[in-house]
Amino acid sequence: MGVERRGTGGWDELLARERHESRPGAEWCSELWRVAVAQFERAADLIGLEDELRARLLEPRRSLVVNFPVRLDDGAIRSFTGYRVQHTLVMGPTKGGIRFAPGVSLGECAALAMWMTFKCALLGLPVGGAAGGVRCDPHRFSEDELERVTRRYAAEMSPIIGTDRDVPAPDMAIGARELAWVMEIMAGEPIAFSGGTALTRAGGLGAVYTLEAVLEYLREPIEGKRVVVQGFGAVGSVAAQELALRGAQIVGVSDVTGGIINPAGLDVADVAAHVAENRFLRGYPDADAVSRSEILTTPCDVLIPAALEQQITEHNAPDLECAIVLEAANGPTSIEADAILAERGIRVVPDVLADSGGVAVSYFDWMQDQQKFIWDPQDVADRLRSQLRGSFAQVIGTAERRELDWRSAAQVIAVERVAEAARERVNV
Repeated sequence: MGVERRGTGGWDELLARERHESRPGAEWCSELWRVAVAQFERAADLIGLEDELRARLLEPRRSLVVNFPVRLDDGAIRSFTGYRVQHTLVMGPTKGGIRFAPGVSLGECAALAMWMTFKCALLGLPVGGAAGGVRCDPHRFSEDELERVTRRYAAEMSPIIGTDRDVPAPDMAIGARELAWVMEIMAGEPIAFSGGTALTRAGGLGAVYTLEAVLEYLREPIEGKRVVVQGFGAVGSVAAQELALRGAQIVGVSDVTGGIINPAGLDVADVAAHVAENRFLRGYPDADAVSRSEILTTPCDVLIPAALEQQITEHNAPDLECAIVLEAANGPTSIEADAILAERGIRVVPDVLADSGGVAVSYFDWMQDQQKFIWDPQDVADRLRSQLRGSFAQVIGTAERRELDWRSAAQVIAVERVAEAARERVNV
């Protein structure tokens, strides 16, 4: 009698436990990954995606985890963990942000990389999604320490990143200056950009351009709209200032130290000056202080989560007092919260659209470097506005034709485009 050699070899208990936790090879599984997968699966179901393509597009194609030592200013040596995840290679080179934050993990980067794939596909950019970063608190670094950590991270990632393989973009705590350090390591020489200002402001401008398109569709003016912005960093601060210039009333903002509200409207320029001098919102005198959680339930017309993931959940979604949620952060709304907001009639403008300004302008910068030609800054802004408005029009068309919410419509468009590329590139 033949011997069955395909058993678990005595590993039954371990494998059973892994099936309940995360199956072998799926170390990136996390709560954020669960949200990204659920969104993908819904879109895949809607378009009847083949099982083979589901398997190819569901999980990250490649990931790299590194540990590296850096000497700090006081002479101490500290080890840091860095990550880079490439979701799919079927679109060509990959592109995505680098972030420095205490919560950076393989699971977070895997979810961000998947969302980046679909952001790029929705905008029609011929690149796949990637994401990476270093687990650290960047606020505790001096400028010299930040540069050493950034350059060492880029060097450790050199096996998989490069100007024609995987091109990084700014994200949390990483701006044009830090990205230039990374690009110098990648290319061996300084890279010419269209300008740090355009790159730094891209995320906030993209959110504003998207909201303009949404309000035009709804036939509502932007003037007088009461807006709350959660997060007063590179995206949130720009969005708040640009919306104030357009006549919106910014009634609340927040950062890691807490929130401030003024029902009569904040002087956003004064708030920005306070942050420039003090680094944080804490201590701003001309507003009422609230907690970071309270800012989300502040009454407004438009709520803009522009900070961290998983901020709107089933616990606070019933208490939101807004008509529109504009997701200027990655994955700020849980699957459960999505259902609650839909039931309450609150429109959600999904992150794959509203939070895509940064990668769009980063792609424009990459194109300029490839062409050895610098575009006019106004041309960059016009291209960004046109790209976002065109994508929103496609989302609206798909949503109305298929009777879908805006997130599902955006995901359907993106997944269909990536799936088509995967059919053409069967061996990638």
